[in-house]
Amino acid sequence: MVTPEYNHSHPASVKNAIDWHYTEWRAEPVGFVSSGGISGGLRAVEHLRHVFAELHAVSVRDTVSFHDAGRQFDAAGQPADPEMPAVAADKLLGQLVWWGRALRSARAEHPYPA
Repeated sequence: MVTPEYNHSHPASVKNAIDWHYTEWRAEPVGFVSSGGISGGLRAVEHLRHVFAELHAVSVRDTVSFHDAGRQFDAAGQPADPEMPAVAADKLLGQLVWWGRALRSARAEHPYPA
């Protein structure tokens, strides 16, 4: 899930997209990429963790966040320091793959209760 921070939370458009696809989130892993001011969108992520828990999704711990996002990208839209988001993305993607495999195996052995 990619989200900016808006008024210390996620924007309504993100919540609408989540709600529109309610059943697709059940027993699935979710990772977060966020952007914002000084918090880098992490307050939006913390709110979204609660939303996804209610949908029976599993959120992974690590995130990719862009603090002071306006200064993190060059004129072409590329990260000014690509090493930091790359390291964070590797951790995030590793956790998503692990949880994705674990949940897929669990669903195959025991379907998730409706």
